[in-house]
Amino acid sequence: MSIVQTTYWHKLENNKIQCDLCPRFCKLSQSQRGLCYVRGNQNDEVVLYTYGRSSGFCVDPIEKKPLNHFFPGSAVLSFGTAGCNLSCKFCQNWDISKSRQMDTLQSEASPLEIVNAAIEYQCQSIAFTYNDPVIFLEYAKDVALEARAKNIKTVAVTAGYISDAAREEFFSFIDAANVDLKSFSEVFYQQMTSAHLRPVLDSLVYLVTKTSVWTEITTLLIPGMNDSESEITKMCQWIREYLGDSVPLHFSAFHPDYKLRNVRPTSPYDLNQARQIALSCGLKFVYTGNVHDKNGSSTYCPKCKNILIGRDWFSLSDWNLGDSGQCKYCQYKVPGHFAKTPGTWKGKSRAISLN
Repeated sequence: MSIVQTTYWHKLENNKIQCDLCPRFCKLSQSQRGLCYVRGNQNDEVVLYTYGRSSGFCVDPIEKKPLNHFFPGSAVLSFGTAGCNLSCKFCQNWDISKSRQMDTLQSEASPLEIVNAAIEYQCQSIAFTYNDPVIFLEYAKDVALEARAKNIKTVAVTAGYISDAAREEFFSFIDAANVDLKSFSEVFYQQMTSAHLRPVLDSLVYLVTKTSVWTEITTLLIPGMNDSESEITKMCQWIREYLGDSVPLHFSAFHPDYKLRNVRPTSPYDLNQARQIALSCGLKFVYTGNVHDKNGSSTYCPKCKNILIGRDWFSLSDWNLGDSGQCKYCQYKVPGHFAKTPGTWKGKSRAISLN
């Protein structure tokens, strides 16, 4: 395990230091760690304890992130570390994100080794995922710089919970991001994640209006908690007003886990209702996820309504895009990043070892 110095912190007057990476602004005594557990006070500076160590590596379809407008069908090398700066009671990766045991980190790999593995397995991109890459910024950045030198893209699957000070640097080395917009309610964020909504909205506005990072949004739809018609309507109206009508939005199915095992799973009906609300609000690209639903998973032309990319779960079928991502029927230019032909990974995930 490597320990590296970090940038975003400052000393306080009470012999503590404050981590400034995320809006929690953890105030740390000597040897104390922040809520994320992977950053802490060592010798009066904030260090990252998990540099170079991962909870595992997997080659995934890019649709699993989920990203539907970023080189569809391509393979992405996915990895994360341990810990998280949110405390979501519904976390689907809680065994990784809420781990307080360093033995969760089974794999050691340098940035160059990760990039070489991506090349070996014909991955077009590398995804920082499973836990939030914000908390391992230094490791993610070094991987991204190596990747950029080899023409490999980088993807952040993130809750967007990052401070104003660190936001610009973090997203400066990212090519595409899927941001978890967990709810459109401050009360939900406080009670269910121990965080706040505003910094996430700020990250989304920054990404879409100030950067070239391709951005998509995911909302895990939890029955009775964030799935009311009024909340979904307000969220979609906000997205259209501040981000535009073409940012892809994914409604993903919740499965009982962690501290919400008593809540029923999201039904296909729930997902379709949310999708219809979003479409009625004027959003052009709205998807359902974590279910078999070709209609909800596929991409349609907003102009002529023909199917452009057929999907079922993570597998592609129809492909009716031209060489530059335009509809073959009416020439409507679909926003995103598309190759001339779809990738051939075919929706399979494969765990790999770099050691």
